[in-house]
Amino acid sequence: MTVTTPDLAAALRRAGVVEVDDSTRRRAEYSSDASNYRVVPTAVVFPRDTNQVAAALGVARELGVPLTSRGAGTSIAGNAMSTGLVLDFSRHLNRVLEIDPDARTARVEPGAILDAITLAASAHGLRYGPDPSTHARATIGGSIGNNACGSRALKYGRTVDNVIGLELLTAGGAAVTAGRGPLPAGLGALEGVVREHLATIRTEFGRFRRQVSGYSLEHLLPENGVDLARFLVGTEGTLAVLTEATVRLVESPKAVVLCILGYADMPSAADAVPALLAHDMVALEGMDARLVDVVRSRRGPSAVPHLPRGEGWLFVETAGDTEAEARAAAEKLIIDAGALDSAIVTGKDAVALWRIREDGAGLGGRTPAGAPAWPGWEDAAVPPERLGAYLREFEALMRAHGVDGLAYGHFGDGCIHVRIDFPFTSGSQRFREFVTASAQLVGSHGGSMSGEHGDGRARGELLPYMYSPDAIRAFGQVKAVFDPANLLNRGVIVDPAPVDADLRVPAAHAIRKNLAFAYTLDGGDLSTAVHRCTGVGKCRSDTTSTGGVMCPSYLATRDEKDSTRGRARVLQELANGSLVGGFDAPELAESLDLCLSCKGCSSDCPTGVDMATYKAEVLHQKYRRKLRPASHYSLGWLPRSARLAGLAPRLTNAALANPRLARTAKRMGGIDQRRPLPSFARQTFRSWFRRRPTTTARPVLLWVDTFTNAFSPEVGRAAVRVLEDAGYAVRVTDRQVCCGLTWISTGQLDGARRQLRRTLDALEDAVRAGVPIVGLEPSCTAVLRHDVVELLPDDERSALVAEHTKTLAELLVETPGWTAPSLDGVEALTQPHCHHHAIMGWDADRALLADAGATVKAVGGCCGLAGNFGVEEGHYDVSVQVAETALLPAVRAAGDDTVVLADGFSCRTQLEQLSERRGIHLAQLLDSRRPDQ
Repeated sequence: MTVTTPDLAAALRRAGVVEVDDSTRRRAEYSSDASNYRVVPTAVVFPRDTNQVAAALGVARELGVPLTSRGAGTSIAGNAMSTGLVLDFSRHLNRVLEIDPDARTARVEPGAILDAITLAASAHGLRYGPDPSTHARATIGGSIGNNACGSRALKYGRTVDNVIGLELLTAGGAAVTAGRGPLPAGLGALEGVVREHLATIRTEFGRFRRQVSGYSLEHLLPENGVDLARFLVGTEGTLAVLTEATVRLVESPKAVVLCILGYADMPSAADAVPALLAHDMVALEGMDARLVDVVRSRRGPSAVPHLPRGEGWLFVETAGDTEAEARAAAEKLIIDAGALDSAIVTGKDAVALWRIREDGAGLGGRTPAGAPAWPGWEDAAVPPERLGAYLREFEALMRAHGVDGLAYGHFGDGCIHVRIDFPFTSGSQRFREFVTASAQLVGSHGGSMSGEHGDGRARGELLPYMYSPDAIRAFGQVKAVFDPANLLNRGVIVDPAPVDADLRVPAAHAIRKNLAFAYTLDGGDLSTAVHRCTGVGKCRSDTTSTGGVMCPSYLATRDEKDSTRGRARVLQELANGSLVGGFDAPELAESLDLCLSCKGCSSDCPTGVDMATYKAEVLHQKYRRKLRPASHYSLGWLPRSARLAGLAPRLTNAALANPRLARTAKRMGGIDQRRPLPSFARQTFRSWFRRRPTTTARPVLLWVDTFTNAFSPEVGRAAVRVLEDAGYAVRVTDRQVCCGLTWISTGQLDGARRQLRRTLDALEDAVRAGVPIVGLEPSCTAVLRHDVVELLPDDERSALVAEHTKTLAELLVETPGWTAPSLDGVEALTQPHCHHHAIMGWDADRALLADAGATVKAVGGCCGLAGNFGVEEGHYDVSVQVAETALLPAVRAAGDDTVVLADGFSCRTQLEQLSERRGIHLAQLLDSRRPDQ
C-alpha cells in the first residue's frame, strides 16, 4: 500500500519517535546527498536514542516503508537517499562514548564525526586513522557504510581495517553484536551462502586493497576467521542499522613532511607509483595541475604555495620521530620518483596544499572551460601497477565521448576521483553511455567500480562488469538473509536502480527570465548557479580555526536547514518545480531566513555557491512591486534616513534615546527590541572633509560610504591622514552617492541598480583617469569589486570600477616608497569582515600588519550582526549564537592591552554591544602610530 507523509509521521509519533519532520522544506533538504540523484523522502527522523531507532525501524517494517540511515549526507554515489524514511544520526546520536587508551579503541555512536573521534583520542597521543576528505563533517556511520578510506589509508588502512565490533539492528528488529567469530543467532544462514559460493568468493573477492564494490564476502571465509563486523563494513546500510561501533585508534605521527613530485601529466605521475610503494609513506596522492589553477583563479595566486614544475603532481607524506627523519625519508623516495621537479613542504604551506587536496571534490565542480562537472564516475580503482595504463585509456575514453574532467585521488591505492562535465541539461543518454563504457574499462583492468565511496545508485547497475553472475546471486542471497522484505536502503547493490534514474539536473528547469543578477559564470541561469552545490557539505564543517567563514548560521543552529547545502537543495527544488512552487513559496522563506548574506560560501564553498546573491534574488523576485517587510524600508533605505539625520544628528539621537520612542521606532521598523540603535555622528565625515585644504599629489578617491559618513567619521578622518602621509591627495565624490549595499541585502535590486548607476556617474572621471578608489567599509568595497558587475553587466564602467577599487591595505602595500609606521609590541586580535574575506581576501592586511611588526591573531567566522540581519526582529538570538562561535570567545580570552581590529561597522557594533570591547579600523591603528602622533 502507499503510505502518505502524514500517516507515516503520525505512526512514528505514536511509536515514541520525538523528532519527526515531514515538512516539504525538510524533505527537499534531504532529497539528495552529494551525488547526482534526487529522491524525495516521505519523512525525516532525528532519533535521540537507540530505542527511537528501533521504534522507527518497527514502523517502517509494519507499514512496508523503505528506510535509509544517513550521517553527514556526503555520500557521492547516492547511498543516503530514500523514498520512505531517512534517519539522520548526526544531530543527536553523535557522541564519543569511551576512549580506551590501553586497548587503543574508541566506542562511538554512528553520528560521531571523524574529527571528533580524533580530538577525543588526541589527549592520549592517538587518532582515528582513516581520513576521507570530508573528515571534518563525515560521520563514522557513513564511513562504515561506504568503507571510507581517505588520503592516509596507505599508513592507517581503510575503515574495514579499523573496525573491531558493531552493534546493529536487523530489518526484523533483532539486536546483533557483530565481531570476529561464530555468527550470531538468526544469521546462521550466511554459512550456507558462503559454502554455496566458496570458489567464487575465493577467486573474485579481496583481490586488491581498494576493491570496495558489492559485498566484501571474503571476510566471511573460514580461513579469514569469519568476521561479521568487517563484512558489514561497506554494505551501505542495506543489511542492518548501525547503533554503535568500536573502532581501532592509531598513534599520531610525531613529525610529518609533504613531498611534492612534479610530472608531465597525470598518467606519468601514475607510472611512478609502483616504484614509490616500496618506501614507507603515510600518503601518496595524485593532483591535476588544473585543479590548482581553479584555486588560483577563485582565491588569488597567494592561495597556492609554490609548487614544483609539472602538470600533474604526487603529494607524498612521510613521517618520523623528528622532522629531520621525515625529511630524510622524503629525500630518499625522491631518488626513485623519476620526477621532473620536487619540493619538500612543511608548516602552513603543507596545510594549505592538503586543504586544496581535500577540496578536490568541490574544486572539480567546474572544468577548465567553466562547464559544470559532476560525480557519477567518481572513485573507480584499479591495482596500482595498472594505474598509468588505465588513466591513459580513461583520458582517451573521455575524449571519445566528448567530456572532460579533472582527476585526482589516492594514487598509492590506485583509486581515482574525477568530476566530469556530463551534459545533464540535454538528458541522461550520454551519461549512461559513458559510465557503461567506463565500467567495461575498469573491469578489463581487474578493477573495482568503487574504491571507497560504495556503489549507491551510481554504480549498483554496473556491478556485473566486475563480478560474475554467481557473485551477483550471492549478493541477493545475503540480502535475503538480513532483509527479506527489502526495507533497508532499497535499490542499492541488490536489485539496483538504473544508473540514470532519478537524476537531479535533467529534471530541473532553467531560470533565466527577468533576473536581476547576470550570473555571468553560470550562463545567466539561476538554476545552473544553485546547482553548483553538489552536496560535499563543507558548509557543515567548523573551519573558523583556520580562518573560514562558512556557514555561520549552521554553526549556530547545527540544523541542515541553515547550511549552505540545505538552502541550495531547496533552491534546486524551485528549479525542479514539483515541491517548491515559485519565489514566494514559504519553504524558500524558511530556508533563507537565517542566511546572514555573509558571502562566506562564495569563497569557502569549493563549488563557489554564493547564497547571499541567491537570497537577494529571491527577495527581489518575491517582493518586486509589492509591499515589503518593515525592515526592508527601515534598514534597506538606511542611507536615505542617515542623510536626513545628518541634518540634525543631536535631535535625532535625543529622540532615539527616549525609551518609548525607541520602542516604537523598532516596532515600526521590524527591529528587535533587544538591539540598541546606533548613534549618529555629530559631524559627518563629508562635513569635516569639506573644511580641509586641498593638496596636490598622487590622487586617490576615498569612497565615502554611509556608515563611515554618518556613524564612524573618525575612521574616514584616520584614513585621510594615513593616505596623505603615504603621499596621496585624497579626493571624494562631489556629492554623496551610495553603492546600494542595503538595497542589495534586502533584495531591492531595482533600487540597487539605480544607486549604482549614480555611483558609476560619480566615479567615471576618476576611473577613466586611472585614479584608485579606496573603500573603508568592507561590504561596500565588495559591492564595488563584485556586485556592480553582476547587477550592471552591460555598463563598461562597472568593470572599470571593480578594477580600480582597493582596500586600504591593498593600496598601501602597492604604494612605492611607503613604509608602515612601526607596530612593534602591538598584539592585535581580528576577525576579518566576511565580505572582506570572501571578495577581496585578507592577505594584504595580514602582510601589512606582519611587516609593520604587529603580532596578529585572526579568527574565522562572522560577527553575527551582518548588516541588517542581526538587527531584524527574530534574528537576535541567532546573531548572538554566531558571535559566540569564534569572535566573542577570542575577545574574552584576549588581554586588556590587545587591540581588537574590526574594519566593518557591523562588526564594531556587535563587539561593543555584546562584549563592551571597542574595535578599531586598520586606518585608526595606523593613524595612531604615525610618527607625529
